[in-house]
Amino acid sequence: MDFEQIKELINMVNNSELRELQLSLNGTSISMSKNDGALKPVKIVEKDSEKNDIEEHDNRFIQEEKQEIHNVEAKSGNIIKSPIVGTFYASAKPSSPALKSKGDKVKKGEVVCIIEAMKIMNEITSDYDGTIEEIFVENEQVVEFGQPLFMIV
Repeated sequence: MDFEQIKELINMVNNSELRELQLSLNGTSISMSKNDGALKPVKIVEKDSEKNDIEEHDNRFIQEEKQEIHNVEAKSGNIIKSPIVGTFYASAKPSSPALKSKGDKVKKGEVVCIIEAMKIMNEITSDYDGTIEEIFVENEQVVEFGQPLFMIV
């Protein structure tokens, strides 16, 4: 953050009903409090090594995600992907068994899981006939649009 951005942040906090603010961004940490009606001095701490650690971790995470997607795509079979962002549920009710498990036969149009999005339960159906070879997600896991859910062979 540069000095002008910090001044703007101070003014925004001062003109709001916020009593305290702590912000860490790109190795810079800012802490403000106006408990007594006046702003306390701003502490700015820069940690280059912490910033480098975070960037290295982010890059490693991105590479692992790309590798996982590549591994899924390298396998042969038909992939059922999530049509929406939401929470994956393997069963219709928490106490019920999974709708489909590894090794189960599935027909085109058959419900294989449920994805909850915005408090709406969306039944996800298979586009293929076959056997479930692999399930790529865990129950109650958040899934992204286009994320592989099942492999059908």
